[in-house]
Amino acid sequence: MDFNLSREQRDIVRAAREFAQGEFPNRAAEFDREERFDLGIWRKACELGFVGTFLPEEYGGAGMGFLEHCLITEEFWAVDPGCGQSVLSTTFGAEMLALFASHEQKQHILPGLCEGKGILSTAITEPDAGSDPTQAVTTAELHGDEWVINGAKMFITNGTQCQNMVVFCVTDPDHPSRHQRHSFIWVEADRPGVTAKKLHGKLGIRANDTAELAFNEVRVPADHLVGVRGQGFNQVMELFNRARLHICAQAVGLARACLEDSVRHVKARVQFGQTLASFQGTQFKIAEMATRIRASRNLYYEAAWRSDQGKMDHALTAMAKWFSARTAVEAADEAVQMHGGYGYLDEYRVQRLYRDAKILEIYEGAKEVEKLIVARSVLG
Repeated sequence: MDFNLSREQRDIVRAAREFAQGEFPNRAAEFDREERFDLGIWRKACELGFVGTFLPEEYGGAGMGFLEHCLITEEFWAVDPGCGQSVLSTTFGAEMLALFASHEQKQHILPGLCEGKGILSTAITEPDAGSDPTQAVTTAELHGDEWVINGAKMFITNGTQCQNMVVFCVTDPDHPSRHQRHSFIWVEADRPGVTAKKLHGKLGIRANDTAELAFNEVRVPADHLVGVRGQGFNQVMELFNRARLHICAQAVGLARACLEDSVRHVKARVQFGQTLASFQGTQFKIAEMATRIRASRNLYYEAAWRSDQGKMDHALTAMAKWFSARTAVEAADEAVQMHGGYGYLDEYRVQRLYRDAKILEIYEGAKEVEKLIVARSVLG
């Protein structure tokens, strides 16, 4: 059993770290404050091959695995979560398209994602349908040779800046199984009837675009159906099983940043005539953070490796996502605690990390959902 990364993987880690350290720190606070991102940084990342690495070479990607994508994600988030998310979320949904879209659909959408010419949005969540996607009520009715879409979506990443989106819709409302009533429809963002409103005032990852979408009699060709009609729920689950791997890497990167900032602070800060690092209570906090980070990384490494070997383990992925997200939230809490009053000031990164962390326990499967998956696997 070999726990070492390959030389190529180590080179990926090094390159990703250098890029993030060179591009993110000077502007991260600005992007957080102004709730925007400079897409020029994303284009640079695309030029250097950091975006869409998991996509086949035929469609512009590097043909690597999800583990390599996770390695890049961890390094980006270890520098700044908002910037890391803004760069790498531009392909969210491409995992599902690579599995189920037609060759023509892939050719039209995927290469641009890697070349810095296109951003993808995947619209699943609705105002009243979050953890249970089968409750989504946005409809797509087939009228002749066109789908006509009506409804609304909420909390959609890249909703105001994408060129293409894949929309989770009810296509077969009368099917006896609620798991076979939905399909994904590809929609160009500039289609008449599509409106996107940017959401402001998010707690964290404020640099990343999040939107509310509305579809009013939106018409797209019948061949914009992604995969098999009525299989949308299964496609969502396949997407989440892969996207959750990325969330694990995000969490480990953020927790790493918390640990690094905390170590730096407690070594320099003096109280009662001693550095904070000399106190046993502080040492315990550092030890717990380091151990949980290592455990979280091992979990997601195994889960990503199994996925790349064609041995997707849903329960393992759920374990990794829940545990690593909790690790990040707790690490951020302890980092602010160790910084004391300084941790409450926006000039210190831990304040931003504290706000960024919570989303990890919510998106792509709330922690309660992950625990259910694990429990059902164990209980049978």
